[in-house]
Amino acid sequence: MKDFYDVLQLLKRFGIYTYTGNKKDDIDMVQSEVKDLYDNGLLMKQDYLNAVLILRQEASKL
Repeated sequence: MKDFYDVLQLLKRFGIYTYTGNKKDDIDMVQSEVKDLYDNGLLMKQDYLNAVLILRQEASKL
């Protein structure tokens, strides 16, 4: 994963689509979904950490 779009594609593999029309809310919702997937054992630790890093970088751009 390299950017926010890649994180969205990761969620799409699990049938999770997020779009609120507000970038900040999208980032928060995606972060929550990624955490839920990790907590339920569906994401490996490295994928989770990489996704969280990307989401934090994206949030800092706003």
